[in-house]
Order: sequence, then structure tokens, then C-alpha cells
Amino acid sequence: MDALELLGELVEGHEVLRQQKMYDEGLRQFMLNMYNHTAAGLAVSGAVAWFVYASGMLAAMAGAIWLFAFAPLGMILVYSFAGQNWGYDTLRNFYYAFTAVMGVGLAPIFVMYTGASIAQVFFITAATFATASLWGYTTKRDLTGFGHFLFMGLIGIVIASIVNIFLASSAVQFTISILGVFIFTGLTAWDTQNAKNIFLTHGGDPRYGIQFAISLYLNFINLFQMLLHLLGNRE
Repeated sequence: MDALELLGELVEGHEVLRQQKMYDEGLRQFMLNMYNHTAAGLAVSGAVAWFVYASGMLAAMAGAIWLFAFAPLGMILVYSFAGQNWGYDTLRNFYYAFTAVMGVGLAPIFVMYTGASIAQVFFITAATFATASLWGYTTKRDLTGFGHFLFMGLIGIVIASIVNIFLASSAVQFTISILGVFIFTGLTAWDTQNAKNIFLTHGGDPRYGIQFAISLYLNFINLFQMLLHLLGNRE
């Protein structure tokens, strides 16, 4: 190998390393943006829930609390049909409005459970969520088929939860909560891997960061509620 060939290979190798460094930095920023929005959404919901409870608004709006409990479902349906066409600002504004409405619906947990158990379950949820997300980010296994299976399970527990509104069965709720913990933990790993793959195939469009923040936020909130049913101490 002559000097020119060696120099060419060195230049090519340097370019590959430069591009890999740019990719790694871009991916890091993309994932960090997604996690920051997820955390900020959780903070908004927590602050709104506490304010509604502590200010006495919860008692004043007792007759309308079911409206706020089901309003997020309507918002998600709107997002599912139209959200893919929204710009970044519209997506961001929707997300934070959604998390605020979710916060109102979550306010009753401060009446139903002790503050200590809410805090304890929150930290358990955060640890479980972080572990699942880290695994989804680092695993080499393709979770696509796993995700489809989990989505079918999600539909099943949604239907079971609606039915149990009328049955009011503690045994059914216990089963739903157990299954929900596994389903939402798995979906957290799946969504994290999907976010990483989206960056690889579509680049770092900040809209994707908001879209996946919505998914991760919902996984966290649902996981928290399932664990609260199982581990929370009632007032």
C-alpha cells in the first residue's frame, strides 16, 4: 500500500467517525428532547392535580370530575385522526393542554390514597419506566412483533375496564392492574425503540419528539395508576 492509498483510507476513516459522531450527538439530542417533554408533561399533570385538590376545587367540581376523567380520551381520538398533520407548535400546545386536563382527572388520587403511598408508588413507577426505556433503547432485539401483541392486550384491558365500571369487581380490577403493569412496561420499551428507529429513518424532526413524548407520558401515567391500585394505601 503506497502513501496515497494509506492517506485515502485515513481520510475515509476520519469521515466515517465524524458522521458517526454527528449521528450519536443528533440521536442524543433527539432522545433528550423527548424525555424532557415527557418529564415536563408529568410535572404539569402533577402540579394541576395537586392544585385542584389543595385549593378545594375538587369538592366544588365533584359533579363534573367524570367529564375531566373522560375528556383526555376525546382529545386522544382527535390527535389520532389529525395529529400527524400538525406542526410543531400545534403539537406542543396540544400536548401540554392534554397533560393539564389529565391533571384535573388525576386529582382524586389525593383523596383516595395517602400522600406517602402516592410518593412511594411514583418512585417505583419512575424506576420501572426508566429500566424499561433503557432496555428498549439498548436491546438489539426487534420489538415490533412484541409491540403488536402488547397493543392487543391494551385493547383488552380498556374493554375490561369499561365493563368493570358497571361490575365494580375488585377481582377484575386486580387482574386488570396486574396485566396493565406488564403491558405498559412493555409499551415503554417498544415506544423507546420506535423513537430511536424513527430518528434513524426520518431524522431528528422535533415533532417526533413530541409525538413519542405523548406515548411515553401515557405509558407512565397508566403504569402509575395500575401500580397505585396494587400498592397504594387508601385513606
